[in-house]
Amino acid sequence: QVQLVESGGGEVQEGGSLRLSCADSGRTLGNYGMGWFRQAPGKEREFVSAISWSGVHLYYAKFVKGRFTISRNKVQNTISLEMNSLKPEDTAVYYCAADKSPPSDWYRATTGDLEVWGQGTLVTVSS
Repeated sequence: QVQLVESGGGEVQEGGSLRLSCADSGRTLGNYGMGWFRQAPGKEREFVSAISWSGVHLYYAKFVKGRFTISRNKVQNTISLEMNSLKPEDTAVYYCAADKSPPSDWYRATTGDLEVWGQGTLVTVSS
């Protein structure tokens, strides 16, 4: 069974950095795209970033471009999200996701559109 496990969330001051990681404990996602979504209190879940199974193609939401960097370790079946220059509005639960569909289609994806989701990790940015 495929399982995604996120780690790296926490509390940071505005302008600080955090690194999120997502591991595929089932080691079965070799040909899946993987990515990150987030959900702030009272808001819909939204796309943050994604990476193709090859690790070549990267996708970012406009509001994080230039601040966040996604990467993939194909040997370990993990992805990471390096988050810099964090803002209070980045406060949310961050979810890892994986699916066989092209990550270029994920900008408007909802929970039911992608096959695998992690449990989420909370990121809190204080001003």
